[in-house]
Amino acid sequence: MKLGIDVSTYFEEINNGAKYYKDGILIDPLDEFLKNDVKSMRIRVWVNPYTKDKKKYLGGTCDLGNFLKLSKLAISKGYEVYLDLHYSDFWADPGKQMKPKDWSNLSFLELKHKVYDYTIETLSIIKENNINLKMIQVGNEITNGLLWPDGRLIEHENNPRTNYENLAILLKEGLKACKEIYPNALRMLHLERSYDLIVYEEFFSNMEKYNVPYEVIGASYYPYWHGSIDELMRNLLHQKKLFNKKLVIAEVGYAFTLEDYIKNSNNQLVVNDNNLNNFNMKENYPFTKEGQRQFIKDFLRKCIDNGIDEVYYWEPLWIPGDGICWASVEGEEYIGESGKSTRNEWSNQCLFDYKGNMNPGFLEYKIDKK
Repeated sequence: MKLGIDVSTYFEEINNGAKYYKDGILIDPLDEFLKNDVKSMRIRVWVNPYTKDKKKYLGGTCDLGNFLKLSKLAISKGYEVYLDLHYSDFWADPGKQMKPKDWSNLSFLELKHKVYDYTIETLSIIKENNINLKMIQVGNEITNGLLWPDGRLIEHENNPRTNYENLAILLKEGLKACKEIYPNALRMLHLERSYDLIVYEEFFSNMEKYNVPYEVIGASYYPYWHGSIDELMRNLLHQKKLFNKKLVIAEVGYAFTLEDYIKNSNNQLVVNDNNLNNFNMKENYPFTKEGQRQFIKDFLRKCIDNGIDEVYYWEPLWIPGDGICWASVEGEEYIGESGKSTRNEWSNQCLFDYKGNMNPGFLEYKIDKK
């Protein structure tokens, strides 16, 4: 099994003064991951994460320029690179798959051609920069489709979802472009809801029905939303038996505290004391540094035992600080989530604490050779 990290916000962290420590000594965390045999980096790309007057959406401002710069740094240190194409100007997940602003008025036929042309253009620029890609993800957490409404899967009570044909048409354009520019790169389709065997079987059966070409089933796994580790493994092994694809945990994480980094504030963390009861938690690891450590150790052991091919910890370096935000006001407006705090909501999931000190979970994020 291989280990990787998604540190797409890295430069936004560093440029805003983030520092990382091990036993009180300043370190380069990318070098420390390599010591754990973590050798792959997943990096997301948004189409145009800016307003028309060039104000940033933040959250790493993950445009193509950020990808090129971070990829070159990663490769110089010895990492492989895995590209995560969102096909959106900002965050894309099961609850939001906004079209890029400049694509919003395209007909379906025009959108189909745009997906191909954009993917060809983006990958060609990456290749011209001598960046080898080991894997390319076409869409991010596309459990409910992408490029809404054209590629959105339509729910029906007690019946399978529909609109798979349109989704397949769009995916095939992106996947075809990947094969043309990077013929040796693995192509991934990435979902969340990773406990849900029925949804996965429905989705990938339709990919087979419409001859969608890919090599990897990717899944996000966060125990707050996605059930138990055993449910995850049962689902993925079932899909492998049916479809004979590689299995990658494209995102995983676990909180080391529920306390906010801003004292006496209205806790805005994605997972906190105020909202914990809203989750159907089936794992019982405490939200402490030790709990995070034990979760990581047990999770990786089960991934190895069940033949998972690769695992990626999501944003382990995204610690809080001035200018380090999950979104700007403008970014919130684009995805229709105005009115929320713009500050970093994910920082209690990191492998470093709020002051940049390495958590013990960092040392467990390695391949146990025993």
